[in-house]
Amino acid sequence: MVIWRFHALSIILLAAAVLLGWGSNASAEGYVLGDKVCLECHGAEHEVWKGTKHFSSFRSVHRSDKAKGILKAVGAKRMKGSEACTLCHYSMVQKNATAKPRAKSGPGCEGCHTPASEWLDIHNDYGGPNVKRETETPEHKAKRLADSQAKGMILASDRYGIAENCMTCHGLNHPDLDGDTLAKMLGAGHPINPEFELVQYSQGTVRHRFYPPNVNENAEMTAQELARLFVEGQAAKLVSAKEAAGRSSDAKYKEAQNKRAADATAALSSVKSVPEAAALVAEPNEANARKLVDAIAEKDLTGEVGGLVPDKSSYK
Repeated sequence: MVIWRFHALSIILLAAAVLLGWGSNASAEGYVLGDKVCLECHGAEHEVWKGTKHFSSFRSVHRSDKAKGILKAVGAKRMKGSEACTLCHYSMVQKNATAKPRAKSGPGCEGCHTPASEWLDIHNDYGGPNVKRETETPEHKAKRLADSQAKGMILASDRYGIAENCMTCHGLNHPDLDGDTLAKMLGAGHPINPEFELVQYSQGTVRHRFYPPNVNENAEMTAQELARLFVEGQAAKLVSAKEAAGRSSDAKYKEAQNKRAADATAALSSVKSVPEAAALVAEPNEANARKLVDAIAEKDLTGEVGGLVPDKSSYK
């Protein structure tokens, strides 16, 4: 699930993350604690999640004939017992570091923001046991978020990190699976959607943007924000696809990933006013993608990509 807010503080933190090597590649060695640990402070977001396919798929995804064929292809018997499936389809919750992970729900908060065991206590400390979130000082908030990120959390303000994380599953390119396994999954009928686009999939049922002054309103993005989000998604898609295409020699898998890369390249080529877009197309990697994200942080790109941004009626 994707949350976006571009306060000055968030921009400062994001810049620090890039300089210090934090962000989506930060080590997240922890384990999943489950959605209940987020519920106390993020009740509105939790309610949104309960209305998504991420939530509802838990009781149905393993029942399809297609799932049986994919399991056979990867040499597994049960989705909940196969890492090839659990990495994307389930929240594998642990009571503690030595407990056996168990599938407790579909993809939840930690699927997007990384397993919380390493960063939850830091994230929940607003300056001491008697300090509430509403009275936290700006200085403490900055340190709290930076420390959480250093422990592996993908912050909502890390716009590229969130987009990149979406692509690991929606681009059939999870880093914890080898290329041969991914190719076998695709060959056995596992879906891959080369047209997957971040605005369309993040601003529909999964949108959860509750911010002051009206914390009860699930705010919609402006046209300018949507245009930037579109470009950020295409940047993550291009990097993901190029990396994935080199992971396997399987013709079908490479074709699907090359299609993703071609679509992203075409979209990014529309961004003429920002040189970082052309630099990313010429050399697709995370560093160049983050430079592009930084470069467009305050820009109005509606004139260049507004026509490419999916219409609200198509949101998932």
